[in-house]
Amino acid sequence: MGVTGRRRLWRWVAVAWVIVVAVAGAVTWWLEDSAEPPGPYRWENADPTPSLPQGWESACASATPDENGRALCFIRTR
Repeated sequence: MGVTGRRRLWRWVAVAWVIVVAVAGAVTWWLEDSAEPPGPYRWENADPTPSLPQGWESACASATPDENGRALCFIRTR
């Protein structure tokens, strides 16, 4: 029994599709590392929280506390 021309064509199409999928997967896997930022990753060194300026108590004296006794006060410094 011989293989007809149509079967042979479908076999070549299937083999070509498998090769294309394998090559595309390999290229994707290879390029995956290049999309990430360079390492090593480090924590950012942050300065400690600055202390409140002198006289902040008088600036926040007019803040009205809520039912839990907490008050919000904004202090702007230059």
